[in-house]
Amino acid sequence: MPDPSHHLDAAHWSPLDTDDWYAARNATTALRDALVRAGLERDFPYLRADLNAFGHGLVELGRVSPATAEHLAELLRLALASAAVPHPSTEADHEPGE
Repeated sequence: MPDPSHHLDAAHWSPLDTDDWYAARNATTALRDALVRAGLERDFPYLRADLNAFGHGLVELGRVSPATAEHLAELLRLALASAAVPHPSTEADHEPGE
């Protein structure tokens, strides 16, 4: 007869036993920190880490106002434009092997 103590069911399962939970939590923390730096910490009241019924990690952004969505879109546009602009590199000032 199988040993029932090795069977995980809903009574024994914990999100803390999964890597997906920690990945969702870490991503949520990174996003929270970026939103704080952008002054948007009050605009995402539903931000949280979560797992779905299959145990897949998710970051819940929740509902936001149209103004918040526009502000976030503008920040993303600025970030993408900044990434497209070549930046001077200190590595270019040195010969290989220096």
